[in-house]
Amino acid sequence: MLASYIFAANMTSTINQFDIITERCSSTFRKKNTDYGMSWRILRPQSLTDQLLIKARRIRSIEEKGEQKIDDSINQDYEGLVNYSVMALIQLAIETSDDSDEQVEVFKQYDQWIGKAKSLMENKNHDYGEVWRDMRLSSITDLILMKLLRIKQIEDNNGRTVISEGLEANYLDIINYSIFALIRISEGNKDMMYDA
Repeated sequence: MLASYIFAANMTSTINQFDIITERCSSTFRKKNTDYGMSWRILRPQSLTDQLLIKARRIRSIEEKGEQKIDDSINQDYEGLVNYSVMALIQLAIETSDDSDEQVEVFKQYDQWIGKAKSLMENKNHDYGEVWRDMRLSSITDLILMKLLRIKQIEDNNGRTVISEGLEANYLDIINYSIFALIRISEGNKDMMYDA
């Protein structure tokens, strides 16, 4: 009984943290769409995957070197992983359009994909008991990189899989792992080797 109460309290905290982080990511996404318009819509999903790979490899490089020389924070890279993953999911879901309502549809899709990621997070946290809170941040980074390599292989196979999860599941996992990293950083994670 006590374990159920503790899990419920932790889950409430995680949901609140998830909402705060995704609101910040959403705000950045909307502001950049104001500045740049829908220019990112010209990117093919594979190009978005490569952008994700760049951000994740930068995080790992800084973890391994223990320092960074460019001012962009690790938080911004993890937030970028969230937004680029959502953008890739949107690209897979919405055909290119010149319609003036496209931005409205994109923002709607953004919120729907974040909602799916949140539901997935809640279900997995139920089954796994928030084990991610005990993981090293470097392991979370490695899992994100592994998911990206899986995505690249699926893309190289023209989206076909034999037994494995498809693109959507991998992008959703990247969103959630990135949010877990941001939660851990916000809580003052002790295994961080760099300024967040």
